[in-house]
Amino acid sequence: MDEIEGSILAGIPPQALNLSLTRSTIRMQHSSSWHIDKTNKVDDLVICLEGEGRYLIGDKDVSLLPGDAMFIPSGVRFRGWNPSPSPYTGIAQHFSLTIFNQHDLMAQMDLNEKVHLSRWPVLEPLVSYYRNSSPATSTTLTQHHLFMFLLISYIDDAFVAWRRHDEGLLGTSDALALSIMLAATQISADPLNAHVADTVVEAAPYNPDYFQREFRKRIGWTPRKFQEFKRMERAMSFLESGRTVSESATEVGYQDVYYFSRMFKRHIGTSPRGYVESVRLSRDGAFPRGEEDGLVQYPILPAAAKANQGSSPDQAADESFGKKGHSSTEPSVI
Repeated sequence: MDEIEGSILAGIPPQALNLSLTRSTIRMQHSSSWHIDKTNKVDDLVICLEGEGRYLIGDKDVSLLPGDAMFIPSGVRFRGWNPSPSPYTGIAQHFSLTIFNQHDLMAQMDLNEKVHLSRWPVLEPLVSYYRNSSPATSTTLTQHHLFMFLLISYIDDAFVAWRRHDEGLLGTSDALALSIMLAATQISADPLNAHVADTVVEAAPYNPDYFQREFRKRIGWTPRKFQEFKRMERAMSFLESGRTVSESATEVGYQDVYYFSRMFKRHIGTSPRGYVESVRLSRDGAFPRGEEDGLVQYPILPAAAKANQGSSPDQAADESFGKKGHSSTEPSVI
């Protein structure tokens, strides 16, 4: 069966991130005489297309082969060379990625410095295009978009864990919002983990009751209900791929298909079979209920209920469970 995975950064809205390519792409074409020994002031992502590159990063000996990607954090000394007579080609991109224009997002994660990109057959032509199309002395909007895609692909393969915040971070104005966003991101990336909601609350550097209240204020759901919603989003993907309702229920951890269908309707606003029908309609060019303007909100509301929106998602779900006219909206992320 196909595996549906969530990106590590799935819960972070694009507007919260700021990617800066701090110089034009380095189009690596290194002969056997190439050597480098330097420390960058910004982060660096290196991807090998052909040949082999050898690096010493601190005391670690790293070899890059085609399809391998390596992250070098800012301030880290590295030495590199080509150990073979064949050319070593690829890309190196200097960048910074901040959240709220204040915090270094890469520094919030523990990452494997080097990985083989799991989707290399798909990424290889994109990396080649990125290398061949990059301007010599500037960056472009296309370069930014393509690099973000490559960077997310690296992060998804290299991610180990989110780091705990230090005491200095807790005193900043955006610290709570950052903690909530990272918690929502962890839930979004691993909603089938039965303990993920409790784990992120326990790991947050705040009183658990206070953190859950603030999470609900900003996300619109408690952590557990937000996890339920994300499980239903996974179920939507399984249903779209052709799985039966029973198979989709099992994939997202429900043994009772009838209970799954009730929960699906509670969060999405239509039954699993109704959702499958809406997917069929959209493939035929029709606009299913709730998608007429292209901005989908869940639960999908009957037309008569749209005027009654106003209560919180948790409240509305509790009040309208099993009734027509849900009045909640899709949980917004900070």
